[in-house]
Amino acid sequence: MVVTAPDQVAQEAGWLDSFLADWQPGTGEMHTVNEPATGRHLLDLQMSTPADVARAAAAAKSAQPAWAATSYQERSAVLRRAAEIYEAHRPEFGTWTMRETGAHRNKMHHEQNFTAGEALAAAAMPWQPYGSLVPTVQKERLSMIRRVPVGVVGAITPWNSPSVLGMRVVAPALALGNAVILKPDPQTPVCGGAMFAAVFKEAGLPDGLLQIVIGDADTGQALVTDPNVNMVSFTGSTEVGRIVGAMAGGLLKKVSLELGGNNPLIILDDADLAAAASAGAYASFQFQGQVCFATGRHIVHQSVAKEYVDLLAQKARRLRTGDPYRTDVELGPIVNERQLQRVDDIVQRSIQSGGAKLVEGGTYEGLFYRPTVLTDVHLDAPAWTDEIFGPVAPVVTFATDEEAIELANASEYGLSAGVYSHSISRGLAIAQQIRAGMVHVNDQTINDEATIPFGGMGLSGNGGRFGAEANFDTFTQWQWLTVRDEPKSFGPTY
Repeated sequence: MVVTAPDQVAQEAGWLDSFLADWQPGTGEMHTVNEPATGRHLLDLQMSTPADVARAAAAAKSAQPAWAATSYQERSAVLRRAAEIYEAHRPEFGTWTMRETGAHRNKMHHEQNFTAGEALAAAAMPWQPYGSLVPTVQKERLSMIRRVPVGVVGAITPWNSPSVLGMRVVAPALALGNAVILKPDPQTPVCGGAMFAAVFKEAGLPDGLLQIVIGDADTGQALVTDPNVNMVSFTGSTEVGRIVGAMAGGLLKKVSLELGGNNPLIILDDADLAAAASAGAYASFQFQGQVCFATGRHIVHQSVAKEYVDLLAQKARRLRTGDPYRTDVELGPIVNERQLQRVDDIVQRSIQSGGAKLVEGGTYEGLFYRPTVLTDVHLDAPAWTDEIFGPVAPVVTFATDEEAIELANASEYGLSAGVYSHSISRGLAIAQQIRAGMVHVNDQTINDEATIPFGGMGLSGNGGRFGAEANFDTFTQWQWLTVRDEPKSFGPTY
């Protein structure tokens, strides 16, 4: 059932709306943005062209050296002010998040908390040590290593969590002395792009250091290949990540790829099933499953599988779908028709030829896909092998802990995982054998904090990480610097 709402909602013009009145990110064709939940018109803007990207990259390159030389106190202060401004306008940013992405209220608040947290965490980075003295065989010289900015960072971010996924690149990259060119998905140009431009302008960031471009694949290719862009940070699908990685790698650019996931949640026979089913439902159905670390594979001990599936199906049945901006619902829309058809195709093929049994869901109305539970899924069915990116919970069973570990690792993805067990030692022993960048015992797969190195292994990424000390690895590079008091001579031969 889809929960409906009144046709009209009054909305007063706000701080960001005033900024949008004069903001155009490019000189290209007009682009219309509509609400995925209702199809209602949100705004029109001009897309960015490859020529716009070139101008942005040149401006960023010109502005970056002076910013890198700016004191750590001032760089930190800009980030703190940005966090304060973001917090001051949370209600307006939340409205745009719900309307552009289809996020329900809880998801919207989570994204806002993480967005502000990323800015605050980045504000502390300029105060940290950025190098050290190292031994040298030449006693007459001082030998040191230090981290220096990479230069201009090209950031390509997706539509599903545009504010936090943008801030976790923009904030630390700026904090460490870089300039940034941000390309959000055209489906979310406001909370993924305009919001950053408005916030950092108000925070006093010098001109040129943060450029926003919005466009399609041609714009993205121009950003990746521009000679003034020194590093590329891409968050999105593994399919597109391969292309970005190949282009950037061919140009010998530093590239950080945070890609998809097909994340396992292991439920052992001694688990608290009520808690485990609650976690499983949250991790598969939250935001319609449209996050990279959603649980895509439920691996359940055969002795508790029936009870777990029953609990999971009950929770799916109770969840309400509808327009999250105007109604109090748990699930909003799938982002667009193409993605909805992809989700349904995976479900139907898994049932028809993949041996899966439909326990709950499997239907949709408009872009609203009902939370779906599948059991008896064959290991070669698309619901098991593919990243679904929809509200679908496929379940398989196991008999031994070794089999559970084997099932969890039987994927080329390696982003996040969870293990539920009454025994901490047993859960930890399994967690330590799972090939994933993040593993949680007695918690589900959707976890993130600015204080941890976020990222995955295998098809989930190329080893790059966001957060904490990992930001230094991502957005700086090492330089060896030596100093001698007396100039060194190499004798009469030279």
